[in-house]
Amino acid sequence: MIGNLLKEQKENIDYFFSHVSQEQIEIVVQKLLSCKGSLIITGIGKSGIIANKLAMTLLSTGTKAFYLPCTDALHGDIGIVTKEDICILLSKSGETKELIRLVPYIRKKGASLISIVCNEKSQLVRLADFYLVLPMKKELCPFNLAPTTSSTIQMIFSDILCVALMKQKNFSLEEYASNHPAGSIGKKISLSVEDIMLKEDNIPFCSKEDRVIDILHELSHKKCGCMVIVDHHKKLLGIFTDGDLRRTIGAHSDKFLEKKMEELMTQNPKCITPDQLAWDAVKQMQEDGKLVSVMPVVKNNQVVGLIRMHDIVQAGLTE
Repeated sequence: MIGNLLKEQKENIDYFFSHVSQEQIEIVVQKLLSCKGSLIITGIGKSGIIANKLAMTLLSTGTKAFYLPCTDALHGDIGIVTKEDICILLSKSGETKELIRLVPYIRKKGASLISIVCNEKSQLVRLADFYLVLPMKKELCPFNLAPTTSSTIQMIFSDILCVALMKQKNFSLEEYASNHPAGSIGKKISLSVEDIMLKEDNIPFCSKEDRVIDILHELSHKKCGCMVIVDHHKKLLGIFTDGDLRRTIGAHSDKFLEKKMEELMTQNPKCITPDQLAWDAVKQMQEDGKLVSVMPVVKNNQVVGLIRMHDIVQAGLTE
């Protein structure tokens, strides 16, 4: 049964993509780009939920928009609408009575009206300044009643609309970050390496001439899982990790304490700059299938920090 439902819904979605008018969507995008006021989006029922989501996504991606509940609009909130605004009415049938009742009041405010419907012969099509049909073969619901396919294609269209506006406006990652200061998204695009790296006395430095016996206390005390080997200018020469220590003990069980760092260190280790995103550090630590848990931070050819996967996890960037 599930297999048949998956196949049926895929056919329904494919029907939408093969029949929707790209030219009409382009016109909608251009109209919204030219809006001098706000985009005011409304709907009833499931369409209302998607209208709300559309407004929130637009707002967070650089377009001034808000969701206006239809009932609230009819009881005073219509006062927020101005002649500079575009009102978007989202409806499957295009015959939603509450939306139709709202149209004359939008007209009195002088705002433009765009209807997004699945029924080209509906009242909301006739009442709008411009309309877009979201073609629908049928609902996945066996009675062809419950909003299933229709709500899915409304969501698909909404996301395409948001991304199209983002691209047209050249909405930047920095702007997106400023709109998402909290949560996982905000951290991934705003938290820098410098924000969470270990600095100064917390970095376990040593020279290439140091022996294993010389660095054991520092390796244990700093609890970083490594030693960062530098020259007297703090130029990065290599890294020596807990794993390297275990391998050294296994290979040189009787003389490992006298081995020098220059013999044992990994030269040219992965490193990153302090101004890069901490999320970029995660990707570097995991690339090429060579997982590392700690990475030197270098600026102007000097080691200025050390970033650990432990601190990245603690910051909430990854699990």
